[in-house]
Amino acid sequence: MLEQRSVTASAPCRIDSGGTWDIKALALPLEPAKPVTVNMALNLRTWISLFPHKDGWIKISSEGFPHGEEYPCENPSFDSKFGLFFAAVSHFGLHGLRIHIRSDSPLESSLGGSSTALIALLKALSEISSPLDQKKRSKGEILHLGYHLEDGVSGGYCGIQDQAAAVYGGVNEWTWSFGKKGSYLRRKPLLNAKGQRELSKRILVAFSGKRHVSSRVNRVWVNDFLSGKTRAGWIEVNGVVGLLADALEKETWDEAARLLKEEMAIRRKITPDALIPITERLINQAEKMGCGARFAGAGGGGSLWAVGEKDRIRDLKGIWDKTLAPLRGGRVLECAIDPHGVR
Repeated sequence: MLEQRSVTASAPCRIDSGGTWDIKALALPLEPAKPVTVNMALNLRTWISLFPHKDGWIKISSEGFPHGEEYPCENPSFDSKFGLFFAAVSHFGLHGLRIHIRSDSPLESSLGGSSTALIALLKALSEISSPLDQKKRSKGEILHLGYHLEDGVSGGYCGIQDQAAAVYGGVNEWTWSFGKKGSYLRRKPLLNAKGQRELSKRILVAFSGKRHVSSRVNRVWVNDFLSGKTRAGWIEVNGVVGLLADALEKETWDEAARLLKEEMAIRRKITPDALIPITERLINQAEKMGCGARFAGAGGGGSLWAVGEKDRIRDLKGIWDKTLAPLRGGRVLECAIDPHGVR
């Protein structure tokens, strides 16, 4: 099949508010509080291409990484840099293929890159496997498989919001209910196509130039929550994120900026390691301009985003451009809301 034509799929990355609530360790015990996350898919897409390879082998390469990895199909590594993707191929029972990953977003930029790549890969793998097993996988099935694969390989410290944004695109409020059989999330789209275009004019996304690793940060946050050390703060964050969803749905941009600023104030107390000097400086600059700003994902480097009225975002872009100019790789990312999920 791949000798006749290569197969390509892509999915969008995301920015978010209320991330970490999508991890079961937080959401399950406090399900009565209706844990929520708001995220927005960005048109910085990750692309997966499948090509033929030698029989019995699987090879994976990615732009930005000097070396790929190759294993025999009977014993691929699941804990290497590309281990998650080998696990996905193993799940489908496929071999004799080469996988190449290309991303429009910076590497390890806290925009959900690995989860986005996984969802795109599952879409591509389902395309070539469906003629064999006579089963076409729906978006919901791809999301279910992607989440459980990544959660399993990560040892249980994985959330589901990155995969959800990659699958569905757009701007959504997600309510997590892992204790309910067969329905552990509820998706509420917040903006139609016109509203998404308006929001695109009022957000700013930047990469700090510093890569991050979310799994290490998430472990600390989960442990602090489980011990009770930060639990009250997390509950406070959840209330703010619910109000942010309402503000975005009503397109009250100043209120959205105020609420994102409020979430960030709580986050400074309960997740101080999410900030590094450059991201703290950029967030402070945004707040002085009357915008709200927040690190993306688990922070600790990576990217951040801001929301505010158009004139304030325009002025903030000039400030962020100047601040990031001396930093290698640091830059404002040209992007907009992506209404499309995996395809």
